[in-house]
Amino acid sequence: MKVLVAGDFCPQHRVTELFEKGSFSQVLGDVKETINSVDYSIVNFECPITKGGEKPIEKIGPNLQSGESGMQAVKWAGFDCVTLANNHFLDYGEEGVKKTLETCKKYDIDTVGGGLNLQEASRILYKEIKGQTLAIVNCCEHEFSIATEDTAGSNPLNPIQQYYAIQVAKKNADYVLVIVHGGHEMWQLPSPRMQETYRFFVDAGADAVVNHHQHCFSGYEIYHGKPIFYGIGNFCFDKDATNSGIWTEGYVVVIDFSYEVPAFIIHPYLQCAQRPCIEMLETSSFDIKLTELNKIIADPAMLEDKLNKYYNISSGFQSSIFEPINNHYYLSAKSRGWLPSLISRSRKLKAQDYICCESHRDKLFYWFKKY
Repeated sequence: MKVLVAGDFCPQHRVTELFEKGSFSQVLGDVKETINSVDYSIVNFECPITKGGEKPIEKIGPNLQSGESGMQAVKWAGFDCVTLANNHFLDYGEEGVKKTLETCKKYDIDTVGGGLNLQEASRILYKEIKGQTLAIVNCCEHEFSIATEDTAGSNPLNPIQQYYAIQVAKKNADYVLVIVHGGHEMWQLPSPRMQETYRFFVDAGADAVVNHHQHCFSGYEIYHGKPIFYGIGNFCFDKDATNSGIWTEGYVVVIDFSYEVPAFIIHPYLQCAQRPCIEMLETSSFDIKLTELNKIIADPAMLEDKLNKYYNISSGFQSSIFEPINNHYYLSAKSRGWLPSLISRSRKLKAQDYICCESHRDKLFYWFKKY
C-alpha cells in the first residue's frame, strides 16, 4: 500500500488566474504522474471554498479562500483526499466550511480533520486499499480554526484525544497515519515539544507521522522503526514577491506500508518560484539539505541550541504582544533598545503564571472565548 502525502495547497494570485481558466496542467502537470503512481494520495487544503458573500472571521493573520476551481485542480491532479485540520479552514466561518465539504463531496474527494462540529472534525478516516485498511488521523495546533461541540472548524491537536483515536484506529485498521498541521512558520526545524508529541503518537501506535504548516520543509527521523516527517513545505502556495528561498521548496512523501518498517521516497520540487507551477527536482542536492536538518533533529542538544537562537531572534515580536502601547514608532524604538519596556517585573510574572500553569491557563482560555 503506497500513500502519498503533500503539504499546503492554497490557490492564490497567479495560480488562481490559471485555475479559473482551467489551465490545471500548466500548474500541476509536472507532479501529476507522481500523484497518480500511488494507491492513495492526500493534500492539505489550506483554505475554505467560498462562493461569494461569506464573511471573514475576526482573527490575526490573513483570511484565505478559494473558488471551486481550487478543488477542481485537486481532482484533476489525482488526489483522493484533502486534510482540513489547518489554521485557515474556518477563515470564512461556518458557511465556508459547509461550502468546502459540499464541494469535496461533489468531486468525490475524501475529507478528514474538519467538520460542522468537533465530533465530525475528529472523525477517523478509514480507507480500504488493496484488501487492507488505512486509518488517517488529522489534527492541527490551536489558532482561529478550531471546532467545538457546537461549532464548525478543525480537529485540535490534543495528544490525549489523539492517543485514544490512534488506539481505536489501531484496532480497526492495518496501518495508522497521523497528519498534523503545526510548527513555527518559516523555521525549518521542529521544536522539542513537537518531537516529543509526534514520537508519542508512534508510541501510541501510529505507523507514520507527517507534519506541515511551516511554509518550508524540514527533516525527518525514524523513531522505533516508524518515520516522522517534521515538515514537507508548501505544495502549491503562490505568494506575491516570493519567488525563491525556502517558501518555494518542498517535497511530497510516498510511504509504502507494505514493509514492517515503512519504506518511503521523497520527491522534491520547486513551487510557485519564477513560474506559477510545480517543478520536480533532482534528489541529490536536496538530500544534502535534508541530511543537515536530520543531523540536528537527531541531536537533542543541537536542536535545543538552534531553537533558543531562533527564539532570541524573534523575542522582540513576542514581547510586543504584551506591551500596553502598540504604536509602530514605540515598538520600533523599543526593538532597537532605545526605550525600556513598559511591562513591570510583577506583570511579567503574573503573565508567566497564567500562561504556564494549566489551571490558570484554562481560566484564561475561557476569558478569551467569552470576552
